[in-house]
Amino acid sequence: MAGQKRAKEVARAKHHRQHARRTAKQKARRRNGWIAGGVVGLIIVLGVAFALWPESSQDPSPAASSSSSKPPAPVEAPENVSCTDATPQAATGQYSKPDAMKLTAGSAMTLDTNCGAITFGLNVAGAPKSTNALAFLASKGWYNNGNCPRLTVEGLYVIQCGAGKPNGQGDPGFTIPDENLPTAGSGGSALYPRGTVAMANRGPNTSSSQFFLVYKDTMLGPNYSIVGQVTSGLDVIEYVAAQGVSDSSTNQADGTPAQPLVIKTATVRNGP
Repeated sequence: MAGQKRAKEVARAKHHRQHARRTAKQKARRRNGWIAGGVVGLIIVLGVAFALWPESSQDPSPAASSSSSKPPAPVEAPENVSCTDATPQAATGQYSKPDAMKLTAGSAMTLDTNCGAITFGLNVAGAPKSTNALAFLASKGWYNNGNCPRLTVEGLYVIQCGAGKPNGQGDPGFTIPDENLPTAGSGGSALYPRGTVAMANRGPNTSSSQFFLVYKDTMLGPNYSIVGQVTSGLDVIEYVAAQGVSDSSTNQADGTPAQPLVIKTATVRNGP
């Protein structure tokens, strides 16, 4: 009996050892499978991440280039555009309100700049107060030797002129109420077409001497009085804009033009 019992114990122990070895092999196979699956998954994730990772900013593709970047080389001036050196000066004079200039339909304003003449018709009927202010300030020499210190090249496309000082600050002492505002679209913005001339402001009814020239269709809030439309010299504005913002500006999308634009004289023709 003792021998039979011993034989059974030996057989049972052998069975347990075999079962343990089979269980260990199964666990090893599952563990290896998980490791392999994890490696494959990691490879897939890394592959997707590499495909979506942006290219190096040191060697961007054309599609990845910022729209605010300056041209890689100076843009050649059109045949009839030639810029000369000019030093802007501060305007003088403070006025409580503009005199009545009695403008009639067909009036126009001409900016004789260091890069050529820019002329825009004045919408006397639609913006009588704004156009009167422009004509008054021009008659006082406010704009003479004043620069256009602001150029925007991303999101909105304008050159701004008419400040009292070369740094873009300063006003003649009066403000003008808003008038002839564009109509907003469903998104709340309004279209200011290429060639539009509109008054700059710091809020409702704060227009004064500054205005901006639109050189490319621009969407803005319907907050700026439209005073006219460029009839000649748009190529001058486009040329200055094409040079981009000055390297000295901290914001290369909105800053001082690389090619200075200085108004040597501003004159208004009353009537056709």
